[in-house]
Amino acid sequence: MARRAIAPLGVVPLGDSAAYVEFSTTLDLEVNSVVQRLALAILKQKVAWIRDVVPALGGIALHFDLDNEALPAKPFEAALELVNEWLKQSIAAKDAPGREVEVPVCYEPEFALDLGEMAKKAGLSALEVAYLHAAAEYRVLMMGFAPGHAYMGGLDPKLTVPRRASPRAVVPAGSVAIANEQTVVYPYAISGGWNVIGRTPIVLFDAARPRPSLLWPGDRVRFRAITRAQFTELAEKQ
Repeated sequence: MARRAIAPLGVVPLGDSAAYVEFSTTLDLEVNSVVQRLALAILKQKVAWIRDVVPALGGIALHFDLDNEALPAKPFEAALELVNEWLKQSIAAKDAPGREVEVPVCYEPEFALDLGEMAKKAGLSALEVAYLHAAAEYRVLMMGFAPGHAYMGGLDPKLTVPRRASPRAVVPAGSVAIANEQTVVYPYAISGGWNVIGRTPIVLFDAARPRPSLLWPGDRVRFRAITRAQFTELAEKQ
């Protein structure tokens, strides 16, 4: 089978100090995988005038060091050229970033604020929703919306439902939620409109930790169902 050609659609300036090189305007898991490997490769190269590289769902943002003497006269064009050069090097799948992470989740009603309604939309029982959600392996596609907030792909198509009609002003920390083709875990209490189907006692983001975010792009995530008693026990250890 011929290898699929993946190339940038263009480059979008993000102010004067960053460029977003776009590959896709829709969720494409193959593109996302290439973007993540590309971001890792460019970071490892340690380009003097590149301050940071951030992979997104369908593109990659390159942040410039405006004070670096090596900064090109036309940084946006140079960023696109840099990305194209790395694409020619055929970044291997074995170079994909990420670790295997297990996240315990309690799907009991007190934590699953939208499970009943979400199950009705999907034409499933609440038990089936919890089972299918915990049965899949997910991949962190990108970080966004808030620090430590990971967007994950790999959701069973049977669980695909739209966002809530009315977002919540505050979603409890650790809430596990679903919307469209993805699942997320709210890293702390923030607003949100996704369908909450459970909660984890694990702390997803702590700025005081050496690695503040538990999850990172490319991580492979599995959710493990736990009881209310296990939730309490794990929460006390955090």
